[in-house]
Amino acid sequence: MGGTRGIIGIALGLAAGLAFGAGGAIVKPLLEGGWSPGAAVLFRVTVAAVLLAVPGLIALKFDLRPLWRAKWTVLVYAVIAVAGVQLAFYTAIARIPVSTALLIEYLAPVALVLFAWVRTRHVPQLVVLAGSVVAIAGLVLVVGPAGGALDPFGVVIAGVAMLGVAVYYVIGERDDLGVPPIALAASGLAIGAVVLGIAALVGLVPLEVAFVDVDFLGGTAPWWVPVLTVGAFSTAFAYVAGIQSIRMLGTRLSSFLGLSEVVFAAIVSWALLGEAIGPVQAIGGLLILGGIVLVRLERRAPDPAAVALDIDLVPVAQGAGSAPERAGLAP
Repeated sequence: MGGTRGIIGIALGLAAGLAFGAGGAIVKPLLEGGWSPGAAVLFRVTVAAVLLAVPGLIALKFDLRPLWRAKWTVLVYAVIAVAGVQLAFYTAIARIPVSTALLIEYLAPVALVLFAWVRTRHVPQLVVLAGSVVAIAGLVLVVGPAGGALDPFGVVIAGVAMLGVAVYYVIGERDDLGVPPIALAASGLAIGAVVLGIAALVGLVPLEVAFVDVDFLGGTAPWWVPVLTVGAFSTAFAYVAGIQSIRMLGTRLSSFLGLSEVVFAAIVSWALLGEAIGPVQAIGGLLILGGIVLVRLERRAPDPAAVALDIDLVPVAQGAGSAPERAGLAP
């Protein structure tokens, strides 16, 4: 990986983490104003899909054939990595504490490391294992999981959300689809919005909206201001920046970099909502960053997570090989 490419990838990953992390603070006034979580998610995904429709078509040069060739991968991305993660997470937090659900969901980087270990039978480098331990320890301190008995179904559904996050990183890493990042994000969000809409219509997701003025950034604003903000910044931009970062850095580093979302969420909530950051959270944030640095120190080789988790869901463009073939690992 070139130095400049790596720096740009890390910058985009952190920008995506900031955008995703700010989403909660932006949406919270809507929730306090009478919106259900499902309604907020549906509106933010729909707004993002609309905003990215034209840029996505331009990136494709108005040729939809690449999307059709990668249709199954795009469908999996939309249903699992976009709609599935949202539905699973909000279903989980209805049964278990939000902090616990977050902790389970953000075990995705460690899950990627462990899965690559099992599939390739190559022990991860010590620096990666150390980074995993340090980052997850920091995550525990930041989210502060609640004690007490947990609903087993809620824990399982939070695990489903974690798997969805892992799929997000794996599919985002694939550059053999012939689909530009912005087009992948646009199509994934559009299909995800349809899936969420259907889930709302059948009653799987409660849909309650309140078209009233809400508190926003220290003042009052119409409901559509936070909706547009979260749709444009925390969804459209976040997904595009995140996919581009994944393609530059690979699944392993970018997934650990995604843990910065938790840190940014705490910082933005403190800045916009006045929710104080305690010393334990601050230490946790430093540990997460330390874990990311350790993973960044890994000696580069073909990304075992990408090789092990390569999902050949569709035949790629003629002449393009699978990940193992491109890495020279195929028999």
